[in-house]
Amino acid sequence: MINDPINPQHLQNILTISHFYEAHGGGIERVAGHLCRQFARQGATPSWAASDSDALPGDGLKTIALRCVDPLEKLTGLPMPLPGPGAIFALRDAVRSSDAVVIHDALYVTSILGMIMAKRHGKPIVLIQHIAAIPFRSPLLRLLMQLANLVVTRPMLWAADARVFISDTVRHDLLGTPARYPYKLLFNGVDSAIFYPPAPLEGRQNLQAKYNLPPCTRRILFVGRYVEKKGLSILRALAATRTDCQFLLAGSGLLRPAEWGLSNVYDLGVLAPAALAELYRCADLLLLPAVGEGYPLVIQEAMASGLPVICGGPAHRADPNAANWLRGVDIDLNDPQRSAQRCSVAIDHCVLPPHEREAMICYVRERYSWQTMAKEILELAQRAKDRKANGEAGRA
Repeated sequence: MINDPINPQHLQNILTISHFYEAHGGGIERVAGHLCRQFARQGATPSWAASDSDALPGDGLKTIALRCVDPLEKLTGLPMPLPGPGAIFALRDAVRSSDAVVIHDALYVTSILGMIMAKRHGKPIVLIQHIAAIPFRSPLLRLLMQLANLVVTRPMLWAADARVFISDTVRHDLLGTPARYPYKLLFNGVDSAIFYPPAPLEGRQNLQAKYNLPPCTRRILFVGRYVEKKGLSILRALAATRTDCQFLLAGSGLLRPAEWGLSNVYDLGVLAPAALAELYRCADLLLLPAVGEGYPLVIQEAMASGLPVICGGPAHRADPNAANWLRGVDIDLNDPQRSAQRCSVAIDHCVLPPHEREAMICYVRERYSWQTMAKEILELAQRAKDRKANGEAGRA
C-alpha cells in the first residue's frame, strides 16, 4: 500500500463489473454496491455494470444495465448471466471511457469480457476474488468448476494488474502458499451504524410480535440465497429434528423453505439492512451451512452484532485472526443428514462468553471498514495506472 492520497484528477472514472446488482440478494453484489458508494465518497466517479435482471440501485449510482439471459441459475442454482450483443457493446463503451476497471470474481462471462476489453484498451484492472471451488453434489458440476478455475480463474488472476482476496482460504486455494503472484488481502467492511450489538434491555418480544412468532428458547438465523450451495437441504434436515428451535430464514431463491411443511421454519424473505440488523440482535446464533464460500458478509455482520456464528468450513478460517470466534462445521451436500447432525452438536456447544463477545465486536469495528477497503483498492488502481504510464511490466 502506498501512503500518497489518491488524486481524483488522475483516477476519476472507476468502472465496477459484477454479475448482478444488489437486489439479487447475493453477497458479491452487496460488496460491489458498498464499494461503489465509497469510491464516490473518496472523490472518484464510479459506474457499475451488471445484469439488468434485478432492480437497479436507487441512490444515484451511475449504472450500465446489461441485457442478459441466465438459464443456468434455474437449472443448477449457479448464477451465470450471459450478455447479448447490445450488452457487449455497452460494456465495451463503459470500459473504454473508464480510468480503471474493478472486476468482482473471475468466473462470470461479464467479468471475462470486461478483462479482455480492459486489456485491449490498456486500462488498469483490479480483480477482487470472492470464492474458489464449490463442492457441488453433482460430480459433473464439481468437475466443471475445477476446470473453470484452471482454465479461466487462474489466467484471469495472472492477467490482472492487482489482485484482491476477501478471504485468506480463497487466496490459498487459488494462489497457493507461498502465493504465486503478489496480492492484497482486504476484508469486506461492516456498517457499524446499522449492525451493532443489542442494548441491555433490548429483548425478543418485539421480534415475536413483528413476525408473529411463538415463544421459543432458541432462535437460529440463516441469511443468504435459497440455493443448494448455501446448505438449504441441511437446514431442512436440521429443522426437522430440532423442533426445540425456531429457524428464521432471510433471503430468496429457487428453493422454497415455506413449502417444507415444518412449523418451526419461518421464511422472512429478503429484508432491508435495518430489518436484518434487528434479526441479528434478537437471534441466538447465525447458522450458515454453506460450501464454496469465501468470507460471507453476513458472518461479519453477525459478528458486529455480537452474534455467535456456526458456518461451513473453510469460511471460518477466512480471517485467521477471527477464526477463534467462529465455529466451523464440516458440510457435505451429499450427506445432509450427517451434516445436520454436526450442526446440531455445534448448536448445543456454541457458547460465546461475554468477554469474548466484546472482543469480537471490537475487532470487527477496528478491522472491517468499507472506507479502508475502498481506499486501498483505489490505491492499487492508481499504482497500476502509473506503471502503465511509465511502461513498467510489474504487477502488484
